[in-house]
Amino acid sequence: MSFVLNRVESVLQSQRILHPIDLILQPGSITTLLGPIRAGKTSLMRLMAGLDKPTAGRIIDNGQDVTSLDVRRRSVSMVYQQFINYPNFTVYENIVSPLVVSRRLDRKERDRRVSEIAERLGLTKLLKRLPAELSGGQQQRCALARAMVKESRLLLLDEPLVNLDYKLREDLRAEMKSLFRGSDRIVVYATTEPQEAMMLGGQTCVMREGHKLQDGAALDVYRQPADLQTAALISDPAMNFLPGSIAPATGGRGISLDGGGVLPLPADLEGLPDGRYTFGLHAAHLRLGRNDDATALPVVIELAEINGSATLLHGRHHDRPLLMQMTGIYEAAIGASAVLAFDPINLYAFDARGSLARAPRFTTMLPSQVPVGEVRHGAHSAA
Repeated sequence: MSFVLNRVESVLQSQRILHPIDLILQPGSITTLLGPIRAGKTSLMRLMAGLDKPTAGRIIDNGQDVTSLDVRRRSVSMVYQQFINYPNFTVYENIVSPLVVSRRLDRKERDRRVSEIAERLGLTKLLKRLPAELSGGQQQRCALARAMVKESRLLLLDEPLVNLDYKLREDLRAEMKSLFRGSDRIVVYATTEPQEAMMLGGQTCVMREGHKLQDGAALDVYRQPADLQTAALISDPAMNFLPGSIAPATGGRGISLDGGGVLPLPADLEGLPDGRYTFGLHAAHLRLGRNDDATALPVVIELAEINGSATLLHGRHHDRPLLMQMTGIYEAAIGASAVLAFDPINLYAFDARGSLARAPRFTTMLPSQVPVGEVRHGAHSAA
């Protein structure tokens, strides 16, 4: 019953759009395609839908080769980032339109399906309105309802929330997972935002420039990114990267950071050979420290970004940017000095090729580790 992409690739006018990609999608699953603009997410979805044909490779649906099968003969629905609705149709007429075209259901069954999906998406009181009379969020709900009412085996959502304002995105994002729970359909959701991938859970396929970098359970990819590129794309806020070396130091081996500073080598990294590495650290694992901390990283403050009840503190350690996520409100003057510190057990190590050499052995996405008393709700200034 799986949907399989077997070494599919796409070349358009001598330009390679997609490098060979393998992917297996199971019934009842949600898979997020995560990557920046032009990563190849939409191109891959169009191959899945049958709107485009791969240059090479095969697409197998439930054991049948559908690589050359026309989109009209596939059980697929797709929702785009634009609000695509028929402007002269009411909400009801928009939602029911694919059922009318298919001619497989009588009027009573069509009405039942429309009523059910409209209730789930909060559209019941809007069924007689035209799209122009709806808000942006309501229009996207209408487009989503039209795709879902078909009960297609494959549902493709191409950045469906990107054109909505922040509050509407938050509301719909929170509802997405429950909308598809208990269904046997295969859902593929494309986004540029790591937060959406983590909220939806399920599987995540990280993409960049037409390559599949890594796929697996969302939390597994977050905890053990295969390389520096994946670590950068799956982390929100961005992961900090500190180049340096593992080398002999006073009292044993240590981490020598480029630009100065020697850090203690955590037990998890002791098995790694001496040599060049890039060390990664999530923003939530940095805290305000003191000069005598073993992991003290002096920084010059560049920005204190307030985000609700949290602060993103942007600093620069020598020539390297550092980002700390902390609970509470922290006010800092640009150019002020501060010290950031961390527990070495939270360090990632990527080898000279950029591949993951060692990941921390934590089991949850940890909150900011801020020492009690150092940050209060209210103003706290960097000195």
